[in-house]
Amino acid sequence: MPCYREATAFAAAVLIFSHQVKQQRSASYSPSDENALFGMGNPLLDIIAVVDTIFLEKYGLKENDQILAEEKHKELFDEMVKKYKVEYHAGGSTLNSIKVAQWMIQMPHKAATFFGCIGKDHFGGILKEKAEEVHVDAYYYEQSEEPTGTCAACITGDNRSLVANLAAANCYKKDKHLDLEENWKLVQKAKVFYIAGFFLTVSEESILKVAKHACENNKLFCLNLSAPFISQYFMQPLMRIMPYVDILFGNETEAAAFAKEQGFETKGIEEIAKKTQELSKENKKRQRVVVFTQGKEGTVMAKGGKVEVFPVVKMNPSEIVDTNGAGDAFVGGFLSELVQDKSLDQCIYAGHYAANVIIRRAGCTFPEKPDFH
Repeated sequence: MPCYREATAFAAAVLIFSHQVKQQRSASYSPSDENALFGMGNPLLDIIAVVDTIFLEKYGLKENDQILAEEKHKELFDEMVKKYKVEYHAGGSTLNSIKVAQWMIQMPHKAATFFGCIGKDHFGGILKEKAEEVHVDAYYYEQSEEPTGTCAACITGDNRSLVANLAAANCYKKDKHLDLEENWKLVQKAKVFYIAGFFLTVSEESILKVAKHACENNKLFCLNLSAPFISQYFMQPLMRIMPYVDILFGNETEAAAFAKEQGFETKGIEEIAKKTQELSKENKKRQRVVVFTQGKEGTVMAKGGKVEVFPVVKMNPSEIVDTNGAGDAFVGGFLSELVQDKSLDQCIYAGHYAANVIIRRAGCTFPEKPDFH
C-alpha cells in the first residue's frame, strides 16, 4: 500500500478561479476526449469505518499501520460490515490517481479508463458502482477464483489501521482481458497511460504491451516507483519497462531505494532525479521526465538534463486530516493537466492542489468539483 506523507501542499484557497474560466475550461473539451487517459492496476474496494480498540486487539492491529491481510484477518472484512457503519470507496493506488484525474477534468465523463481484476461477488459489484459514481470508465476482468480485493481502513480517533487483501487484484491476465479486441481499442484510443509500480508484481507482460504501444505511437507512458520494495525486489522487471517510461513518479523514499539498487552512489534527490532521467530510452522523440515528491519539501522535476524544484505552500498542520492517498492524488492532478497538453509546471501545480484537497479529508475523497486554475 502506498503511504505518501504529503504534510503540506498548495493551499486550496489561493487556487479559486472565476466562473468564466470554468466555462472556458469545460468548453475546451469535446466528446472525442473520452478515454484519453488510461490506467491499469490493482483495484481495491476501500471499506472505511470507525471501530473500537477491542476490534483492533481482536485482529492484532496497531492503531496507525499498514499491513497485508493474513489468515487471521479472514473474517475482519465481513465483521466490519456487519458491526459498524461503513463507507465504500473505489481504491487501490492507480485507481485512486485515475479517479482524482477524472474529478479534476470534470467533463467529459469517462475521460479516464481503468483496467484491473475483480471477483464475481458483492464487493466487486460495489467497486463497479463506485467507479461509475466518479465517472471513471472501468473495464474489469472478472473471475471466480479469488474474491474482489479489499482494503479495510479501521479508524480510531485520528489513527487509521489499513489492512489490504489483494486477492483478485493479483489475478489480472493479459490474454483474458487486455488482448481482447474490444478492450485493446480503448488502449488505442488513449493518449496518456499511467500504471503504478505495484502492478509489476501482477502482470509485467500487460505493462510491456501498453508501454510498447505508447512508444510506437509517440504517446505518453507514465510509471510510478510506488514503494521501496519494488526497487528492492522487482528491479529486473522494472528495468525492462524503464526504457519506455516517458514520465516517472516517486517520493523521496522510493527514489533513494531506486538509487541504491542502481548504484548511483548519491543520496541527493536532485542528482538521483537527473541520473534517472538520463537512463536509456526507446522513444528518442521524447526525453524522459522524472518527478519526485518529498513531503513538505519541494517537488523535484528533472528534464532535459536540468533539475527544477517546485516549492509547496505551507499549511496549518491542524487542517490535515489524512495524508494516506495524497501521493496518488498528486499524480491524479498531474495527469489531469498532462492529458490536456498543459505545461509540466502546470501539471505539478495541479498535483499539489489535488494533494492539498485530499489531505484535508478522510480517505482519497474529494468535494463535488475542484477549484483549480
